[in-house]
Amino acid sequence: MLANLLEDSHLATLERLPELVGQRAAAVGLSEVLILLADLREETLVAVHPAETRRFPVDASLAGRAFRDHTLVATARNGTQHFWIPLLDGTERIGVLGVAAPDRSESTVDHVRALSSLVALMLVSKRPHSDTYQRLVRSKPMAVAAEVVWPLMPPLTFATDNLVLTAVLEPAYEIGGDAIDYAIEGHVVHMSIFDAMGHDQSAGLTVALATGTCRSNRRRGANLVDTSVAVDEVIGEQFGGRRFATGVLAELDFHTGVLSWVNRGHPPPLVIRQGRWLRQLRCRPAPPMGFQLPGAPVLCHEHLEPGDRLLFYTDGIVEARDVHGRQFGLRRFADFVIRREADGCLAPETLRRLMRTVLDHQNGRLQDDASALLVEWQHDREKSLLVDTPNRV
Repeated sequence: MLANLLEDSHLATLERLPELVGQRAAAVGLSEVLILLADLREETLVAVHPAETRRFPVDASLAGRAFRDHTLVATARNGTQHFWIPLLDGTERIGVLGVAAPDRSESTVDHVRALSSLVALMLVSKRPHSDTYQRLVRSKPMAVAAEVVWPLMPPLTFATDNLVLTAVLEPAYEIGGDAIDYAIEGHVVHMSIFDAMGHDQSAGLTVALATGTCRSNRRRGANLVDTSVAVDEVIGEQFGGRRFATGVLAELDFHTGVLSWVNRGHPPPLVIRQGRWLRQLRCRPAPPMGFQLPGAPVLCHEHLEPGDRLLFYTDGIVEARDVHGRQFGLRRFADFVIRREADGCLAPETLRRLMRTVLDHQNGRLQDDASALLVEWQHDREKSLLVDTPNRV
């Protein structure tokens, strides 16, 4: 089954995947194949199938439960077993696969797991050149600035030994001035978060320049200070000091726990330790990037402890105001993350729920871009992001 599907995939378009997967899955007794993609805000699961119009709410469906909890959900109906299993790109949730089978044997579950892994890889391979994929995951038109920013983003969840990173950006369809980036090099993860002035196409171009310049210098081996200076120069030369971006550029050695960072006029990261907000990581900030002011940025260091969680964020989260003008606030932000950890929520689900709460606080429409990057170091939860197959459902 897997070999034939892999061979089929080379010349297949996204639209043909449901048919091909259904045909090959039948060879091992699987039927009623349904490929679902998560929409951009992870609120709804929508079918890839051209003739399928059903949508499944993430917060109120069996398919949604599989997505939320990274778990295999199985139910029996009319003598047939129905399975829902997350589709993962590495550890990033991209959707859910639904299939039916005559039994719930170990071999059947193995087939379902294997099929979901390959289907996810096939979807990811078709995604970059498919407008169909982009239409399916959108519930409304996207602003031009957001079209510029989203292709720059890496997968919003990544995990390896000792490390989990997950991010969220809102408002998803109008994001213009925020960007998050990370990359792994050996046992070091490079991270950056930017917040450009404004909320328009110029903000999108500013943050695109910041991200591209950061990547270019990082890949040439430049250090954090020099990279932030390069971003400052590029934005300044492009806009003549009329535009700027704040940001934090950081590196974490996930073998030793040593965090190094430079702050360019940005809210300081938070560290959560042993289920409580420990403190903000203070570092003398340099001016925002784009003004080309004199003075070298300061490089700061912190030694994390096993189990620490880091929160990088933009001010659109803590400054979101309700109808009475009350800010969401830093304390509420940190407490929300702490409480979800106590509830057993995994990091991606924590940020998904956080953004729903921030949006509700501001009556469903943010007045500023709001982004967050959550990092878990030696939290021993990276394997929890893989699909769980409980013995009983």
